[in-house]
Amino acid sequence: MAIAGEDFSVIASDTRLSQGFSIHSRDLPKTYKLSNSTVLGACGFHGDVLTLTKVINARLKIYENEHHKKMSTTAIAAMLSTMLYYRRFFPYYVYNIVAGLDDEGKGCVFSFDPVGSYERESYRAGGSASSMLQPLLDNQIGFKNQQGVERLPLSKDKVVNLVKDVFISASERDIYTGDGIIINIITKDGVQEERFPLRRD
Repeated sequence: MAIAGEDFSVIASDTRLSQGFSIHSRDLPKTYKLSNSTVLGACGFHGDVLTLTKVINARLKIYENEHHKKMSTTAIAAMLSTMLYYRRFFPYYVYNIVAGLDDEGKGCVFSFDPVGSYERESYRAGGSASSMLQPLLDNQIGFKNQQGVERLPLSKDKVVNLVKDVFISASERDIYTGDGIIINIITKDGVQEERFPLRRD
């Protein structure tokens, strides 16, 4: 899941890799740092996740060598969309969220479907627990169907605490979510990583 703030973004994932009733790994985060201002969250079929992230990193290196600068978050989102659409007849079984800072230094979140359709949002959840995470975000950040609520700018600490609370709730109800979470906080100073334990059963 990812949340965009005024001048920061937060993207987090749990660390459990599982299939059916088997846990393959308890320490495999689903977030991948692409640059100092961009982090990708990818879940779904792990083989396709590994292939997709390998191709993205290769494309980023080619871009940097040709243009002598790093690709921006919005450019990475557009590139990922075309990469997914190119494979639309045999798609990567991967659900992606890109979080980072845009060209003006504001927090941004882009959500994707497996065939490349994407949109910029202020928050988004994905993966096996998304049906539990998204309604909580709608309530706490989007204030959906709430009257007379004062919308204050989100602080970094509030967002990080909310991410922890949301994942704690998800790990109680979803067998594919647990063990721990990796929280990536993206600011103009770079990407700061924070770990938080979840239940291990």
